[in-house]
Amino acid sequence: MSEKKALLVVSFGTSYAETRKLTIEAIEQDLKAAFPDRTFYRAWTSRMIKKKLLERDGLQIDDVREALERMVSDGVTDVLIQPTHMLAGVEFEDTIRVIRSFLDSFKMITMGRALIANEDDLRLLTGALEKVFEKEIASGMMVFMGHGSERNAFPVYELLQRQFEQDGHADVCVGTVEFTPGIEPVLEKIRARRPEKIFLTPLLVVAGDHATNDMSGDDEDSWKNQFAREGAEVTCIVRGLGEYAEIRQLYLEHARTAVPILPA
Repeated sequence: MSEKKALLVVSFGTSYAETRKLTIEAIEQDLKAAFPDRTFYRAWTSRMIKKKLLERDGLQIDDVREALERMVSDGVTDVLIQPTHMLAGVEFEDTIRVIRSFLDSFKMITMGRALIANEDDLRLLTGALEKVFEKEIASGMMVFMGHGSERNAFPVYELLQRQFEQDGHADVCVGTVEFTPGIEPVLEKIRARRPEKIFLTPLLVVAGDHATNDMSGDDEDSWKNQFAREGAEVTCIVRGLGEYAEIRQLYLEHARTAVPILPA
């Protein structure tokens, strides 16, 4: 019996159709091109977004369990899984638990890392961001708005901030819209350094609700307006990380170095 190989790309998801095409689907396309011998499958982990798309657009997207069940039905024997999640947080851990329940259903299941899983990933990411935003970093203060995580075992955002500073970029700031470090350390640096120009962009794979509303929205408490009240000219770059080839390349490398999923 010949082996049937599959590629499963797992994403949180988004209800914004245009940014989905520019980010999640761009990552998927790059991965499909890198692994042409594997049949492509997609899964999203956000139940809320999946439900919204089904009700609003009639678009049904599998969750991880449904995608794996579909592969079993299709006779797949070898599965390569690449998540597009930023961090190995709650969604990532839930995905691992589901995958482990299918270990007996396939000959092989391998999985690549989330975008930031260790300090090497941190250095690679900051290097890629410094290249993507080279002009902005040279022209003013660069602020990255991340989501944040309730898991603090690996303080990603604080370490990213430190890495930028070690690279000689004192005017690059990292904050989060949820959890720590929040926006306050960014505001403190703005008040201390009084930049004339601030470039603000999401440190998010997809430029969805947080980027559109919390970061660049018209409400007085949006990051854009809070920074503008400090006297700076604020330019919002509303593009998800998945839009940049330099970031997508990091996902490809993680898929190429995927490791077998082992029992807990």
